[in-house]
Amino acid sequence: MIFLLGNALTDRTIAIGDIHGCASALNSVLEAICPTQCDTIIQLGDAIDRGTHSRAVIDSLLSLSKQCAFVFVRGNHEELLLDALDDTDKLARWLRNGGTDTLRAYGCDRPENIPADHLEFLRGSVQYFESERHIFVHAGYIDDQPMAGQPGLALRWRVTNENSRPHCSGKTVITGHTAQKSGEILDLGHVKCIDTNCVHGGWLTAINADNGEMWQSDQYGKLRSR
Repeated sequence: MIFLLGNALTDRTIAIGDIHGCASALNSVLEAICPTQCDTIIQLGDAIDRGTHSRAVIDSLLSLSKQCAFVFVRGNHEELLLDALDDTDKLARWLRNGGTDTLRAYGCDRPENIPADHLEFLRGSVQYFESERHIFVHAGYIDDQPMAGQPGLALRWRVTNENSRPHCSGKTVITGHTAQKSGEILDLGHVKCIDTNCVHGGWLTAINADNGEMWQSDQYGKLRSR
């Protein structure tokens, strides 16, 4: 889902990594960023599951979409939830992968009972987002294929590591999904993975794609000095 305000895509372009229900971390990072209508903020997916406050996370992202140009990229956890909605045979897989925590946050026992505006927001998530110099995607990419031809398996499940090659577009790719247990982003120059493992004791990372400025918070909302 892309929310544009006026002549957007100006000033700062900021990516936010995997949140996984860590609402306090998200709110602290957003307070530090202080978004304006001139900013474009891309959340790279996996906003939900595993953490305890997925509902509050989606509420915060919906609020954010009214403050700036906002892009919500689909992660594998959003995909698991949406698959469970469309095919009850896939419900158990989602529940095993953190869906139980999300249902608990919503106070319901079935995904179809999640509020309609939240489900609409999740369904509106995009496959990837491309700017003049950057590609923003949840997980990964096949390096010799244009983004429009990328399979969902690569976009939402592919691992980013030291062997990840530059994309054929020449653009810098910013990803999440592959948790960096060190708490530091993986920066290969041509690709940067900013999932820094917030839900498992690391940090939620946001990064200005153009100048590298970073904001990080632990799951309790404590900001990290950089």
